[in-house]
Amino acid sequence: MQVPQLLVLFGSQTGTAQDEAERLGREARRRRLGCRVQALDSYSVANLIREPLVIFVCATTGQGDPPDNMKNFWRFIFRKSLPSSSLCQMDFAVLGLGDSSYAKFNFVAKKLHRRLLQLGGSALLPPCLGDDQHELGPDAAIDPWVGDLWEKIMVMYPVPLDIPEIPHGVPLPSKFIFQFLQEVPSIGAEELNIASSAPQTPPSELQPFLAPVITNQRVTGPQHFQDVRLIEFDITDSNISFAAGDVVFILPSNSEAHTQQFCQVLCLDPNQFFTLKPREPGVPDPPGLPQPCTVWHLVSQYLDIASVPRRSFFELLACLSQHALEREKLLELSSARGQEELWEYCNRPRRTILEVGRPVGRQAHPRRLQILVAVVKYQTRLKEPRRGLCSSWLASLNPGQAGPVRVPLWVRPGSLVFPETPDTPIIMVGAGTGVAPFRAAIQERVAHGQTGNFLFFGCRQRDQDFYWQTEWQKLEQKGCLTLVTAFSREQEKKVYVQHRLRELGPLVWELLDGQGAYFYLAGNAKYLPTDVSEALMSIFQEEGRLSTADASAYLARLQQTLRFQTETWA
Repeated sequence: MQVPQLLVLFGSQTGTAQDEAERLGREARRRRLGCRVQALDSYSVANLIREPLVIFVCATTGQGDPPDNMKNFWRFIFRKSLPSSSLCQMDFAVLGLGDSSYAKFNFVAKKLHRRLLQLGGSALLPPCLGDDQHELGPDAAIDPWVGDLWEKIMVMYPVPLDIPEIPHGVPLPSKFIFQFLQEVPSIGAEELNIASSAPQTPPSELQPFLAPVITNQRVTGPQHFQDVRLIEFDITDSNISFAAGDVVFILPSNSEAHTQQFCQVLCLDPNQFFTLKPREPGVPDPPGLPQPCTVWHLVSQYLDIASVPRRSFFELLACLSQHALEREKLLELSSARGQEELWEYCNRPRRTILEVGRPVGRQAHPRRLQILVAVVKYQTRLKEPRRGLCSSWLASLNPGQAGPVRVPLWVRPGSLVFPETPDTPIIMVGAGTGVAPFRAAIQERVAHGQTGNFLFFGCRQRDQDFYWQTEWQKLEQKGCLTLVTAFSREQEKKVYVQHRLRELGPLVWELLDGQGAYFYLAGNAKYLPTDVSEALMSIFQEEGRLSTADASAYLARLQQTLRFQTETWA
């Protein structure tokens, strides 16, 4: 039994239609269908009469025009000389991308669907009309349509029963062979640039012209809210001709700072050379990418790291993630049910690929060091208030002043040791700034997919000193953290963390005795250690039915085995 063959052809102006087409291609490969994905104008349209199954993905641009990379196909398919039975062997579907605020909404998709029917093709479904104006974008229409499409295709074109589907989250076989070069090739910097300063043919997207900038003038007043520029280029010897109303396309570079950050997040050497070659025949080289190429050139000139990531980005990250919780979240963001959350996370704030990539790394702030400092200031009999030297100095620093502000510092290992086994839960009790060491621990554990995190946090008032409130609550909503709070001044009788421990005694006992949890305490050394130890003793006696002596021995064993650790200060 032969594997069915699917052809996905796209016409894309800004990349959205291409992204949807490639997504369909990946879905086909997961279902073990043979699949090719091509731009419409790169496909030999004369072969269409021999294609049994084709999905067309096309955007509508301007005033109902086809995208640039399907205009040749568009002219051919509407030839009046084509016989009405030309495509009688073809099953097809059309997925359109448009904007309902325009009069000719999805005009190209609708017209193409009618034309394919006129030429004898059999439509699997009515055309899908994705709408940019929908609050969830075009995927609101695309997702249910694609689900119906696959159901129909798999019934009409079944694959061999002994070939299982490839699940989501499992990487598909790679199309390219990526190889770092051990030696620096003899290649000049000018050879890495795809642009030309003296082209023989009119410049294009794959080979733009390097135009010198003649003037760059601000044309708005100095007090105006927006900086508007008039920029003039020299296009001598460029082979460029233009008329009024033509559009100039600019190929920008990512900023040096963003390029460096991207390389740092992924631990890449920006000066490393690599090659990228197709693994299978018929797969073209990535257009416009020099071979060999440096990581710096790839990131600064080729990758659109400042763009808002599409669903496919999260789908890819899910395949690369080695951590179950992270992978589950990424798959959700790439799924139909996760589109509302994806919209809130990425589209609404316009979060970029670079910004998304930072927290996905092994640490939340891999090249940042954060401290939580309580500025020491108190009054004695003396007129002048007492101030802590270090905390007051730190509070006085202003990073916004002219010139760099630097603080001499170094790092030594802390006293808290966290369990290495991933399924061991931890109970953390932090009062005030004592919560600081637990933040880094929770971030690291969440990055590893560890969800057994229980935080007892105490402060005076939730609207005054509830440190990292939003961060804790978001982790709690995601199921990564159980948060228990004690706001001592919000009621007549003061409530502290030790009271919350007693209230949740059954949970604390089950975690410690039933699940082997580790217990951590951080905060002021004056009363906290004694109060918390007494609360634990009470829990051991009430929930564990231990005598006073046995409860004391149980607490001592926890301390000896490092399952009860404290870090307190005066």
